[in-house]
Amino acid sequence: MGNKKLGRPTDQRLAVLRNQVSFLLWNGQLETTVAKAKSVRSAAEKLLTLAINTYTDTIKVEKDVVNAKGVKSKRKVLIDGPQKLAARRRIMAKVYDLHEVKSKEESKAQFTARTKHINHPLVEKIFNELAPKYAKRAKELGQGGGYTRIMKLGNRRGDDAAMALVELV
Repeated sequence: MGNKKLGRPTDQRLAVLRNQVSFLLWNGQLETTVAKAKSVRSAAEKLLTLAINTYTDTIKVEKDVVNAKGVKSKRKVLIDGPQKLAARRRIMAKVYDLHEVKSKEESKAQFTARTKHINHPLVEKIFNELAPKYAKRAKELGQGGGYTRIMKLGNRRGDDAAMALVELV
């Protein structure tokens, strides 16, 4: 997921990067050290590029649906094509599965109804919100990449580590 070793064993380094990439894609920004920021940017851009290249690969299929009264009917459903499915699985292997958070104004029933059909909220956000947004941006600007920005913040007070803010553009 990144090039730098970050002074950690491989398993810990990959876990930290996986956690930070997940947090960045979920919240849109992340404050961390400059070295970690560069590794997170690299990994996040690769995942976004994968999603952008495959998010339109869908297939219409007719499925038999049985309602509460036991009546069978056919319904047209959009499912992932083979490229999108493979990309979805690769992204799921690289990020943690974050969960939706209930807002203060939302009742438990409303939250349950809103999140009923969402199994992997972060992956859904990547394919349904971020990929179309950045595909449109790439089409307008005529370039791919550049989905994240790193801004240096100065040094951390306790250990004088160089800090940076990574954010989605």
